[in-house]
Amino acid sequence: MSDGALFVGGGGPGHGVPQRLLLRYANRHGLIAGATGTGKTVTMQVLAEGFSAAGVPVFLSDVKGDVSGMAAPGSAEGRLHDAFLKRAATIGLADFAYRRHPVAFWDIWGEKGHALRATVAEMGPLMLSRMLELTEAQEGVMNVAFRLADDEGLPLLDLKDLRAMLVWIGQNAKDIGQRYGTVAPASIGAIQRRLLVLETQGADRFLGEPALDLADMMRIDPATGMGQINILAAERLMSSPRLYATFLLWLLSELFERLPEVGDPPKPVLVFFFDEAHLLFRDAPKPLLAKVEQVARLIRSKGVGIWFVTQTPADVPEAVLGQLGNRVQHALRVYTARDARDLRLAAQTYRANPRFPTEEAIREVGTGEAVTSFLEDRGVPGMVERTLIRPPATRIGPLDDAARAALIAASPLAGKYDRMFDRDSAHERLERRAAEAAREAARAAAAPEREAFSRARRYEPAAPARRSPAAPARAPAARSDSVTDAFAKSFARQIGTRTGQALVRGVLGSIFRGR
Repeated sequence: MSDGALFVGGGGPGHGVPQRLLLRYANRHGLIAGATGTGKTVTMQVLAEGFSAAGVPVFLSDVKGDVSGMAAPGSAEGRLHDAFLKRAATIGLADFAYRRHPVAFWDIWGEKGHALRATVAEMGPLMLSRMLELTEAQEGVMNVAFRLADDEGLPLLDLKDLRAMLVWIGQNAKDIGQRYGTVAPASIGAIQRRLLVLETQGADRFLGEPALDLADMMRIDPATGMGQINILAAERLMSSPRLYATFLLWLLSELFERLPEVGDPPKPVLVFFFDEAHLLFRDAPKPLLAKVEQVARLIRSKGVGIWFVTQTPADVPEAVLGQLGNRVQHALRVYTARDARDLRLAAQTYRANPRFPTEEAIREVGTGEAVTSFLEDRGVPGMVERTLIRPPATRIGPLDDAARAALIAASPLAGKYDRMFDRDSAHERLERRAAEAAREAARAAAAPEREAFSRARRYEPAAPARRSPAAPARAPAARSDSVTDAFAKSFARQIGTRTGQALVRGVLGSIFRGR
């Protein structure tokens, strides 16, 4: 790095003309494209080293497991070392030397790095619906769940919170439907099944707390002044491409929402490399594409630069591609008519160089060589140039497990994200509501029984006196006595009723008036 620019490689005749990326335009985003095996990963590694050396933190994903070597210096032995020395001499890189860079390893599952987590609320209904591949109707139910959770003061932090919220909505669908719209039980069941699949894939370890503190990804090494290179272990994550794309888009959205406006700073505050970028856009619904375009367009004012790494520029929507001012195009192979069309379209996006046809150069560049164009003064696209990319200072290839584990244990972030915790949230609060409702129902059901028992006790006739065994048995009563007794008992029962009480008042009133 010199004069606020990164030395990327040598171009022009004999590759002796320095090709530099101006740091003040590094937040105008970039593209690294090329067929498999043409050197995209090493180019990403070289750019990440340059940003780190300039004091800019970097985030990148390790989709093949071969980027972790950036935590160690390159080796000064073997044929690769000889080739690098020759390349450095060719492009005029006199101070080439191997060195390590400060690296922090991250892993959604917490196995090959510090655990990466986000809460359900931070993910939001749109990204969760994308991750779960929900239909439009099911996405509507998801939106109702989030809105209702906000209105009812029920924090959605992990998967069980979301599940509990959906169960509660299903139990109260009629009342909720009048306020938020119809909620079909079939949609709730479908979402619950998708959540079960997501949990099986390990998302229950990603959705929860402690959530990522963005400041931990934007650290500057106090000893060297280098920016921290954050490497996401993505080999396993690639088997769940929707989870991979959704997580990276969530991270971009968090940066966009939380970072302050800085305009065009002298250098970026963070550079983000999105490897296998086609996964973000494949089968993406329009609302999600609109979100990507919005973030790419506006996040540069937050000082964040985004680099999309993919096989062909056609993988990136035109609305996003038009915002990528810096380009590194490795070789494109032409085997089909579609490949020829993609090559032609890629060549048309560059500012032509009169020394060679751009389309021909893209087909002919070898491994480690690329067609480049970087923004110049006043943000003008630079003329396309065939460039020999500088050799990396860090190791090419993976770091062994023991060395990785030692670096993770010695990291300043060690222990901060190791254990999940579960604080009071929607699941616990809805459980308390359900328990209270059950107690209220039990009290309401018991009230009529208690009242009936109380009435029975108030009007129960006195128990008959026990007859002494020695007392002589009474003689059978006469029929007239039986009738009299029956009338007396009937009259006594009537006294206990309102009709009987009115009758008594009438009889006694007649008696007293007669007197």
